Amino acid sequence: MDEDERARLRTVADYQFGAGAGAALFPADESLTVLRTSTGRPQQVLSHDEDRLVSYTVEGRFTLAASGGRRLFDRLGAPHVEVGDESVPFVRDGKNAFAKFVQAVDDEVRPGDEVAVTFDGTVIAVGRAELPADGMRDFQSGVAVKVREGIDA
Repeated sequence: MDEDERARLRTVADYQFGAGAGAALFPADESLTVLRTSTGRPQQVLSHDEDRLVSYTVEGRFTLAASGGRRLFDRLGAPHVEVGDESVPFVRDGKNAFAKFVQAVDDEVRPGDEVAVTFDGTVIAVGRAELPADGMRDFQSGVAVKVREGIDA
């Protein structure tokens, strides 16, 4: 990946996830691989050890993979949704996180945002928020995060 492309991807990440996200996802000292569509558009970004970090959608947004979610959470602490222990086995297995089990959520989370689902400071899944932060805190029913990928312990 050349530096111009890294800079473009970092700009998208900073816009979508907040300042510093681009540097967290795509560090300057790491060799990254970009898989492309047949038209040449970036489709996936892989780390040096071939772990998928993000996919790049046709809308120009990233969807997080487990490795990307961990990087963002470890370096920025956000965006994340913290769940209680009773839902951990289900969420790790790739099942959705429900509002009644949400313990904490970043105030900035909106429906459609990519988030890390955490328990006790550890990322257990990544997915898309289905409710705003207030809804996740207040509702006792409904899907809070549509989980894309659960992470085994």
